[in-house]
Amino acid sequence: MPKKASDPTYLQTLRSVIDEVIAPAAVEVDSTGAFPRAAIDALGAAGLLGLLSAPDVGGLGEGHRAATVVVEELAQHCASTAMVTMMHYCAVALVEACGSEAVRKEVAAEHHLLALALSEAGSRSHFWAPMSTATPDESSTGQVRLDARKSWVTSAAEADGYVWSSRPIAAEGTSTLWLVPADSPGLTVDAPFDGLGLRGNGSSPMTAEGLLLPADAILGPDGGGFDLMMMVILPYFQLMNAAFAVGTMDAATTKAAAHVADTRLAHLDQSLAESPTVRAYVARMRIRTDMVRALLLDALDSLEGGRDDVMLRVLEAKAAAGESATEVTDLAMRVCGGAAFRKEVGVERHFRDARAATVMAPTTDILYDFIGRITCGLPLFEEPS
Repeated sequence: MPKKASDPTYLQTLRSVIDEVIAPAAVEVDSTGAFPRAAIDALGAAGLLGLLSAPDVGGLGEGHRAATVVVEELAQHCASTAMVTMMHYCAVALVEACGSEAVRKEVAAEHHLLALALSEAGSRSHFWAPMSTATPDESSTGQVRLDARKSWVTSAAEADGYVWSSRPIAAEGTSTLWLVPADSPGLTVDAPFDGLGLRGNGSSPMTAEGLLLPADAILGPDGGGFDLMMMVILPYFQLMNAAFAVGTMDAATTKAAAHVADTRLAHLDQSLAESPTVRAYVARMRIRTDMVRALLLDALDSLEGGRDDVMLRVLEAKAAAGESATEVTDLAMRVCGGAAFRKEVGVERHFRDARAATVMAPTTDILYDFIGRITCGLPLFEEPS
């Protein structure tokens, strides 16, 4: 987003961390697939991991708008750092809503990183319907046993704790949520991540076998996970995912425009930017990026203003952003031509990172169904039986 003298303190702090730590390491994080530990530590030291934690537990007390701005700015420079931060904020929002004061203070601490462990191979992108189980442990009092195979967990080997879903212990409903410490016996990371894009986000499968938790590690009521995922986690996830796409689009557009302005056709004595066709492609990229940002900002206005269209706008923001991110980065590759395949231009990294937006649950196809249900006057978010 454009810099303004009135930008809040957290945003000015963020930009210093980006300039000093995150941006200089972004290419190496992508090329090596290394987790951006230095970036996360710097964000923690600056108090930005506690952005959503309340001031009374040591946080900054911000909300949806601040989280989306942070993720957008991070995504312009390092998509992996943006995704790790996004998942952390989703988990923090849930802990703030349901956790004890002691847990909330721990989460607000300088270097405490959280992640979501919701998606499973058995239910795939239907993350709200876990197959994993939670049962009272027969060998101890007041403990619960978790058994699960989680298909994708961002920061899988790096987080300090995970917001974890399971089937309910005894209540009606489809799911219950837990806070699982990373050092819990029986918790393993199945394989390192080696992906097309978001190369440093540490997204790997995880397994829990006979993992024992105290019963008070529960977040919310038994069987209440569906409502918490939909009403607490989903809005943060949707809006920040849209912001992630906007940041990626903005970076690709900026780099493509700079490339065509600086690259010349010697036999015509003109830059690529002097071609009307090239300019038209750049214009399409700029328009699409700004349209999605406007939709995202309207979704935030709707959420903060309590408008009737809030759920529609929240769902639309990620769907539009995901589709647009693939379109804009495709155009960036086309505009830059063969040079786009060279990593030093920087466009191909955004092209790869943008592919994640449409397939992260809820996928764009599922969002189309949700949006269609709202538009057609059908019930939304019917909890599966």
